[in-house]
Formats: sequence, structure tokens, C-alpha cells
Amino acid sequence: MKRRDFVRTAGGATAAVAASAGATGTVAAQEVQPDWPSGAADGNVGSYTDARGQDEVTISVGAGSDGLAFDPTLVWVDEGTTIVWEWTGNGGDHNVQTVDDGGPAALDSGDPVGEEGYTYEYETAGEDAGITHYHCVPHTAVGMHGGIAVGEDVETVEVGGANTGWPEDIAKVGVPLHAHWVGISAILGIGLTFVFTFYMLKYGESAHTGHGGAR
Repeated sequence: MKRRDFVRTAGGATAAVAASAGATGTVAAQEVQPDWPSGAADGNVGSYTDARGQDEVTISVGAGSDGLAFDPTLVWVDEGTTIVWEWTGNGGDHNVQTVDDGGPAALDSGDPVGEEGYTYEYETAGEDAGITHYHCVPHTAVGMHGGIAVGEDVETVEVGGANTGWPEDIAKVGVPLHAHWVGISAILGIGLTFVFTFYMLKYGESAHTGHGGAR
């Protein structure tokens, strides 16, 4: 292969790898969720359900391995949806109550109970629009918290993808690595392309065939 042809081919391959990495990064799935207050979002189990469009949704009270959680912990519903909290009978006596200054919905199931199958129902309305942080009073200190978001007029954030420990945008490297393994592969590919280009320009052949010799 002529040197000029090799350089043209290598350049095209490099561009293709970079474009592929960039395209893959932008495809990373993003999900919009309500911007939950930290206390509610840190509730045990930490599960989330988007129940908009449903007339009724059920939340287990006394979920998790220790029976000290609400599941789903976080729920997004429409105005007019009926939320049913149903006791599992695990984890002792529980109740459902909005924390002080925890939001617009006035949740209050009364005194804590431990009976399996016990239920507390709450139908959301216009005055409940927004995000409400609630808890189980006897187990608030051990993380039995939850949250409900009502309606469309709530603050939201984008979340998505498994937490790999890498930031979505590694600005210091100068490469947006939404899917970091693809990005790393692209960088390695570009580096190898430069190495082979160097050998072709300097010696007229690849690194695998030596530094030129009798032909």
C-alpha cells in the first residue's frame, strides 16, 4: 500500500471510530424523575414507580429484608389517583405521615399498627400538586421514608444508566464519555492508528515487518 493511500485510509478509520464513540455516548438512556428531597430519596429500598396514567397504585408498608421500608419508595402519580398503603405485617408497627414541612399532601394514617393487610388510602387532588416527603414515625431514624409526586407541575431531574463510577462528561480529558468503555476503545484505536502511521511514513512499512530491509 502506498504511503499516501495508507494515511488517507488511517485518517478515515480514525474519524469513523471517533464518530462511533460520540454517537454511542449520546444514545445513553435518560429518564426524567421528580427532583426528590434527599430525605425521601434516601428511604430504605429506594425503588421508584412512575404511576402516571393509573387510577390506583399500591405501596407496601413494611417492605425490605427488615420490614423497614416503603415499596415503591418513590411514586409519581396524577391528580385524582388513589394511593393505597398496604401493611405487610413485617418490621413492627408502622404508620404513614407527612414529615414537618414535607410538602402539600397531608398524609396521616393515624397510630402505628402492625396488622398484615391493614390499608390506608389517600386520593390525591389539586392541592396536593408537587412533591411530598413522608415517613413512618416509629422508624424515621432508621430510614423508613418515602415520597409522592403529584401532577405534572413538579421540578424534575434527568437520571439514567447504571452508576459505573465515571462521570458522564469527563471534561478534563476533553472527551464526553457517556459510555466510557466505548470511549476508551476509541482512544486506544486512535493511538494505534498514529503508531502505524508513523512507521509507514518513516520506514515505508508497518511496525510488524521491521525497519525496512532488502527486497
